[in-house]
Amino acid sequence: MPSWLSPGWALRGRRRRRGSILGLLVVLALLFALTLVAAHLDPLPPRLVGMARAADGDSLRLGEKRVRLIGIDAPELDQACWRDDGSEWACGRVARDHLAAILMGATISCTPQGEDKYGRTLANCEADGRDLGAIMVSDGLAVADSDYLAEQLSARASGKGIWAGRFTNPREWRKDGPPGDPGNGIFDAIWTWFRELTGARALR
Repeated sequence: MPSWLSPGWALRGRRRRRGSILGLLVVLALLFALTLVAAHLDPLPPRLVGMARAADGDSLRLGEKRVRLIGIDAPELDQACWRDDGSEWACGRVARDHLAAILMGATISCTPQGEDKYGRTLANCEADGRDLGAIMVSDGLAVADSDYLAEQLSARASGKGIWAGRFTNPREWRKDGPPGDPGNGIFDAIWTWFRELTGARALR
């Protein structure tokens, strides 16, 4: 009798089939479990794409969304900076106008990463594929908050924008107000509150 007709061969064949079916069931169970886990995880927020306009040097409006660029901090709209010769210039408005010029006519794509206390979407954004944060820091019109340190070193070495003279870090400007303002007390608190409030309204 040929070996393939023997009872042992038939038994081995049935065992192989059972093993294949069992393996398939295990794979299907794993796929089902992964599907359940994925369903309970927060989905990635969709990218924001469209035309945009600048609110200040690090914030923009894209459709109905107010967006704050991650990794940079541009001078406040009312902020002044100083050149080497001591002359003052409106670095906050220059930064806003520079961002506006980059956004003009470009397709903007933003990847949301969360929200700030003003309800603005925190995001990394590109204009026709160019990183907006990298551009603003490279051109010396924003400081690197966490990213873009190489771009900041280059801008500083070249004396571009705010690095051409003296400036107050935007974070300190928001906290303390323009140099010469009262540094403490209720007037300082009112000034800080008013500036943050008007900055939030400008993005609406």
